[in-house]
Amino acid sequence: MSSNEEAEGRPLVSYRTLDISVAIFFLIVAAIVITDSLRLGIAWKPNEGPQPGLFPFYIVVAMGIASLVNLANALPRTPEGERIATTIPGIKRMAAIFVPAVLFVLATNYIGIYVSAAIYIGTFMVFFGKFPVWKALAVSLGIAIVNFMMFEVWFLVPLPKGPLEAALGY
Repeated sequence: MSSNEEAEGRPLVSYRTLDISVAIFFLIVAAIVITDSLRLGIAWKPNEGPQPGLFPFYIVVAMGIASLVNLANALPRTPEGERIATTIPGIKRMAAIFVPAVLFVLATNYIGIYVSAAIYIGTFMVFFGKFPVWKALAVSLGIAIVNFMMFEVWFLVPLPKGPLEAALGY
């Protein structure tokens, strides 16, 4: 085995480290949302109903409690927690999914959700599913058209549009 192959297969992070990191991240998010919910108000006003922060407050309190439980479970060193969560090839596979998803979200702002979705679906079909280009085009365009009809025409729910939809008069 070459040194490059050894480096590629070496462990990057354990489940314990990931569990602790994610629990702390969600505790920080919970603290931010709780602070903002308190600013908005969490009371139920008679003859008015809930204040804007009520629902987010209780949801994030549950999320915070769950994060504390996960953190408490992850802190002790156990054989299960020390198992390898991922390696360099694993990170590369995750990036192959994550990076296009981020690009899809960013592209939605500029070319609209329907065109972005068609490109995203078609690209995944060709590069990951190994489908012929004609099938990827048919499926991705079909899904984009059906979604456009469903949201824009039938349900009247406006979603982000780009220059193509503007040219079509939508």
